[in-house]
Amino acid sequence: MSSTLLHSPLYLDHASTTPLDPRVFEAMTPYFLEDYGNAASTTHTFGERAAKAVNESRRIIAHAINAQEEEIHFTSGATESINLALKGAFFNYGHEKRHIITVRTEHKAVLDTCAYLEEIGGEVTYLTVNSEGLINLDELRNNIRKDTLLISVMTANNETGVLQDIKTIGEICKSSDVLFFTDATQAYGKVPIDVLEASIDMLCFSAHKIYGPKGIGGLFVRKGIKLTPQIHGGGHEFGLRSGTLNVPGIVGLAKATQLCLEEMEDTYWKVKKIRDDFESELEKTGKIKVNGRNAPRLPHFSNFQLKNEEAESFILRNRNKIAVAQGSACNSALVQPSHVLKAMGLGDREAENSIRVSIGEKNINAEIKLFF
Repeated sequence: MSSTLLHSPLYLDHASTTPLDPRVFEAMTPYFLEDYGNAASTTHTFGERAAKAVNESRRIIAHAINAQEEEIHFTSGATESINLALKGAFFNYGHEKRHIITVRTEHKAVLDTCAYLEEIGGEVTYLTVNSEGLINLDELRNNIRKDTLLISVMTANNETGVLQDIKTIGEICKSSDVLFFTDATQAYGKVPIDVLEASIDMLCFSAHKIYGPKGIGGLFVRKGIKLTPQIHGGGHEFGLRSGTLNVPGIVGLAKATQLCLEEMEDTYWKVKKIRDDFESELEKTGKIKVNGRNAPRLPHFSNFQLKNEEAESFILRNRNKIAVAQGSACNSALVQPSHVLKAMGLGDREAENSIRVSIGEKNINAEIKLFF
C-alpha cells in the first residue's frame, strides 16, 4: 500500500466534489491578488481587465457546448441554475402552460423545485424509470399535453451515472413545441455535449464537479427564451441574474472546462478501464451487484449493492481509509433509502446497502481494489 494511503483516505467521491486542479488555481490567482476589479466597473483598468476575463471565460464555455456567448449566464452553481430555469420559465409562461414533465430519479434540486411549483398552481408529471434507470420514451411522448411547458430530464444521474437519451428527448420536445431543460452537472466536461445537436433549450453545470472551484456554475438559455429573474438588483448577466460577478470563480470554471475538453478522451478511457476492471473483479467474487449495469453510464461512476456487508458498517469501518458515498451529497444528512435506487425497483434494504464510487483522474486501480 502506498504511503499516501497510509496517511489519508483514498478519495472516491468525485461525483460529490473534486479537488481543485493546480492549473485552475494558477489561472484564478491573479484575479484575487492583482486584477481584483469588479467586472461591472469599467471606468478604470481594474474593472476592464476583470470584464475582459469574464468575456473570455464566457466564450470558452459557450464553445464547449456549441452555444452563443450571450446564452451563457453565470450563477452560484447548479442548484441556483435549476431554480432559475424551472421557476423562471414557469413564472414567465405559466399563465399559458402550467404542466411540467420530469423524472422520479432527478436531483433533489429539480424535484423540490417542481414540488414548490405544484404548491403555486403548477402540474407536474413524474416519469418512471426501468431497472437500469432509463426512462421510457413512449411514456414521455404519451404524457405531453397541449399545456406542457417544459420537460426536465438530467443528462446523467448523480447517483448511478446513468445517461439518458438526451438527443431523442430533445427531438421529442422540439417536435412538440415544449421547452427542454437538462441538468448536465455530472456530465459536463466528462462527455461531449452539443446543445444544438440535442435540441436543448436550457442546461446547467457547475465548476466543482470538473476540478474547478465551488460556488460558481452556469445556465445556458437558448436565445429567445424568456425567464423571470429570481434575483433582482443591478441587471447583471443580461438582466437575468443580478449580483457582482465572481470573477476568480468564472475564470476557474472556464479553465477547468478548457482542460476537460483537451483531456476528455484520454480521461474517459482511463477511468472507464479502472471502473470496468473494478466491477468485473468484484462481481466474479459475488461481493457486489452493480446498479444500472447495462445502461449507458458515465465512465467514472459505479453504484453497487454490497452482498456480504451492510453499507453503513462498511463506511464506518473504513472511514479513515476510503471516502465513498451512500446515496448522494444532497441527501447525506437524511437517513433514508435512495429515491433514485427505489425508483429503479430496489427494496429498502438493497438501496440502503448500496454505495456510490466515483473515480478521479488520479485514482489507481490497485488502490481501489484493496478495500473491497
